[in-house]
Amino acid sequence: MKILFIHQNFPGQFKHLAVVLAKQGHQVVSLTLRVKEPTRWNGVQLLPYGIQRKTPQQCHPWVTDFDTKVTRAESCFLAATKLKEAGFTPDFIIAHPGWGESLFLRDVWPKAPMGLYCELYHLSEYPHVDFDPEFSRESDLIQPLRIRLKNLNNHMHFDIAQAGLSPTRFQADTFPAVFRDRISVIHDGIDTDALTRKPDASVSFDGAGTFTREDEVVTFVNRNLEPYRGYHIFMRALPDLLKARPNARVLIVGGDGVSYGAAPPKGQTWKQIFIDEVRARIPDEDWARVHFLGRIPYDKFIALLQVGRVHVYLTYPFVLSWSLFEAMSCEGAIVASDTAPVREAITHDVHGRLVDFFDGDALVAEVDRLLDDPEARARLGQAARAHIRENYDLRSTCLPRQLQWVSDLSETTV
Repeated sequence: MKILFIHQNFPGQFKHLAVVLAKQGHQVVSLTLRVKEPTRWNGVQLLPYGIQRKTPQQCHPWVTDFDTKVTRAESCFLAATKLKEAGFTPDFIIAHPGWGESLFLRDVWPKAPMGLYCELYHLSEYPHVDFDPEFSRESDLIQPLRIRLKNLNNHMHFDIAQAGLSPTRFQADTFPAVFRDRISVIHDGIDTDALTRKPDASVSFDGAGTFTREDEVVTFVNRNLEPYRGYHIFMRALPDLLKARPNARVLIVGGDGVSYGAAPPKGQTWKQIFIDEVRARIPDEDWARVHFLGRIPYDKFIALLQVGRVHVYLTYPFVLSWSLFEAMSCEGAIVASDTAPVREAITHDVHGRLVDFFDGDALVAEVDRLLDDPEARARLGQAARAHIRENYDLRSTCLPRQLQWVSDLSETTV
């Protein structure tokens, strides 16, 4: 079969599925912004498309987001047209629609079924909006209107797609009934063979030193350090955590940018804003035990999870991070926010400990208790890994289900 993947940062969530399909002998092609020249990656043919820049135009700020998506959709449409002219017609299309690229592909190949990676539908009520009032910048009257308009892209895709794929029930259930019944809940998959407990694990970082399981390591991981992932809550709890645990080393992973939510005030970063807020409460000797590692290579990330004694994970009601499942697969003792997406993965005191997202005191107390209780850490970690192995394992569970989803999509009649 001929299969076309669309993802602006391919492979993204398709990194396992696309490779397996190519290994099965299918012709797998991806249109992506990630490459500048045609190339091959693990059997997948990667073809670039360039953004067709427009003369700046005035539009209402609420639809700027959709205007950007249409610009990308036009660019991808033009690249797809050239691909068709070169003789390529996919049997079906698998797309992440989040950036709009796939909006016009059925105009190029009207008989090709389309499956969507359904990451999130934007809901305009609490707790999806105003969960954290500290960072609400719009009036209660205006925000729901703007949020609804963010779904224009979703609704236009509902009309052209035959099936959806969503990694968690929480994410799938944000979608309205008009498309929810077409969504299969199948996680991207966790490589539990690579992500496992390793008693002799060690990891070194420039400026921080070398860490093993003999060290009292507390880990906190974000793609970017920002409020959506509870960075401000963690930082505000940090002075008390360092005081309660005089031997703890705190390893913080994450970039300075913004992945989700509002940008910080111009010229600032959320990372530095909250460092500045708490730094005066932390003596120099305690601050020396806090290490901001930035973004790190994946092999070091795995080793980091393997040496950690307690892993802290906080999130708004939003897309669940791979890092939580990866930490659980490594038998991490997890302290996480008691929010809806986390409750799908963790039952309190079974697979980890849950605390109110905003309760920094409870966070410190739970981390403190776990660091003093190796038996509890072992019990929770083993249960966490068993849960991931049973429900989210890449090879035994997720890939077979994804491949069945692909097979069903290929047999769909448009």
